[in-house]
Amino acid sequence: MDFCSVKESASTMADNKAKSTKPVNKTPPKSPSDPAKDRAAKRLSYDSNSSHEGAMAGEISALEEAFRKFAIHGDTRATGKEMHGKNWSKLCKDCHVIDGKNVTITDVDIVFSKIKGKSSRTITFEQFKEALQELSKKRFKDKSDEEAVQEIYKLIEGKAPIISGVTKAISSPTVSRLTDTSKFTGSHKERFDPSGKGKGKAGREDLVDASGYVSGYKHAGTYDHKVQGSK
Repeated sequence: MDFCSVKESASTMADNKAKSTKPVNKTPPKSPSDPAKDRAAKRLSYDSNSSHEGAMAGEISALEEAFRKFAIHGDTRATGKEMHGKNWSKLCKDCHVIDGKNVTITDVDIVFSKIKGKSSRTITFEQFKEALQELSKKRFKDKSDEEAVQEIYKLIEGKAPIISGVTKAISSPTVSRLTDTSKFTGSHKERFDPSGKGKGKAGREDLVDASGYVSGYKHAGTYDHKVQGSK
């Protein structure tokens, strides 16, 4: 065998060896995920986001805080991001934006209709500020535009809806006359005792007297007393 044949044979063996060798995957196998660790990671992420949102919420202005309080008043489904016309009117009334001279309830309604969208029934906080800017020009006519806006903001900042007390019943002579048991007659009179207290079933039905005495006898139960007295 000559030198060329040996060299050619060695080259062929090297090529076959290279083809048969598979590439080695150096990437480590991925370990199966732990559900508990995944849940913990999600919870930490949620807590972090909540803390961030809480910090953002703590930075809201006194004006926006008042807006949210009035926006959710009387509506358990409200989020505080939008305000209905009814609550807008209450805010203007409770915070004395309406003074009865420069600003009236009609002015408040007109501004609300002007600011809100055509197909919308609510206003956002930004629209709320626009509405206040419109009213400030009428409420504080002797001040500049910027001063008027600041003054109307001061009327609202830190305020909350005023909850009205329970309405008291007003007594009327007609009701008093109809409920006076001393003036009842006939069968209605028998339903109440002299003090005006109802007799219950005894006043509504004729109960059978099983005492043995005739009806209307006034000396029932005195026999034993008389007999013992005579002894």
